[in-house]
Amino acid sequence: MFGYIVRRLIAAFLVIVVTSLFVFALFAYGPSNPAAFFCNSNGRCTAERQALIEDQLGLNESFTTQYTTFVKGLFRDRQIHMGATYDCPAPCLGISYVDQTQVREQIVSKYPATLSLAIGGATIYLTLGVLLGSLAARWRGSAADKTLVTGSLVVSSFPYYVVCLLAWIYLYLIWQIFPQPQYVPLLEDPRGWASGLLLPWLVLGVASSTQYARYSRASMVESLGEDYVRSATAKGVSTNKAVFKHALRAAIVPIVTIFGIDFAFLLSGTVFTEKIFDIDGVGNLAITAIPNDFPVIAATVLVAAVLIVIANLVVDILYSVLDPRVRLV
Repeated sequence: MFGYIVRRLIAAFLVIVVTSLFVFALFAYGPSNPAAFFCNSNGRCTAERQALIEDQLGLNESFTTQYTTFVKGLFRDRQIHMGATYDCPAPCLGISYVDQTQVREQIVSKYPATLSLAIGGATIYLTLGVLLGSLAARWRGSAADKTLVTGSLVVSSFPYYVVCLLAWIYLYLIWQIFPQPQYVPLLEDPRGWASGLLLPWLVLGVASSTQYARYSRASMVESLGEDYVRSATAKGVSTNKAVFKHALRAAIVPIVTIFGIDFAFLLSGTVFTEKIFDIDGVGNLAITAIPNDFPVIAATVLVAAVLIVIANLVVDILYSVLDPRVRLV
C-alpha cells in the first residue's frame, strides 16, 4: 500500500507540472496579449507604451524565466512589479492583472460558494442516481425500469446550460417558485444559505443524476447476477436486503470512481451553474478572467489539477475498503 501511494504521488506531481507547463505555453504562444489590452484601455496606445507595460508585467521575459519565477513563488515570498510593487506571500499564485489583488485571496474568498454548490449538488445526484439505478435494476424489464431508463435519456439529452437557463427563467423569474439564487455565507445566515442555493442544487443534482442512474443500473444488474447474491436469496434473505446490502456494496465501486472525478471537477468550479445563477464562485472567477487575466486563469487551472489528482488517489485507496476483492500493491 505504501509503495503504491508513493508511486501515485510521484505521478500526481508530474501531472500537475505538465498541466501548469501546458497552461503557460498556451498563454505565452497564444494570440492574447494583456499588454495590448491594458494599453488600449488606459488611453491612447503607442508602441513605446505597450513595450513599457510588457516590461512591467514581465511578458518580455523568456518562457522559462516566467515559469520558474511562478514555481518559486509557490514556496517562498516574492515581489511582483506591475507599475507598482506588490508583496505576494507564499504560496504566491500571482497578482491579478485586472484589479491588482492577490489571486490566492480571490480564490479563497470565492471558494466557499463553489464548495457549497458542489456538496449540495453532488449529494443530490449521487443519492438520487444510485437509488433510481438500483430500483431500475431491481425491477429489470418492467415498465418502471423502462420508464426510468427512458426518462434519464430524455433529461440527459438536453445540454446542461440549457436546463440551467430554463430553470432560472421559469422557476425563478416567471413563476417565482424558488427564491433568488444567491450565495450567503453559511455561518451568517444558514436559512439564507440553503434557500439561495436550493434551485442551483436541484438543477445540478437532477440533471447529473441521470448518468448515475444508468451507471448504477448497469452495475447493479451485473452484481445481481453474481453467485453470492443468488445464494443469499436462496437462503431466505429478502430481495430488498440482497439488493441493497449485498449487491449494492459491490456495484458501488465503479460508481465511486466516477463520483470522485466528477466531484473534483465540481470543486474546480461549477462554471455554467455559477454563471447562469450569478453565484460568485471560482468558476465564475475563471470565466471573467478570460482572456487577459492570466494569473487568475493559471491559478484556477492549477487548483483544478491538484483537486482532480487528489480525488483520483483517494478513490483508488477507497477501492480496497469498498470491495475486499481489490488490493493495492
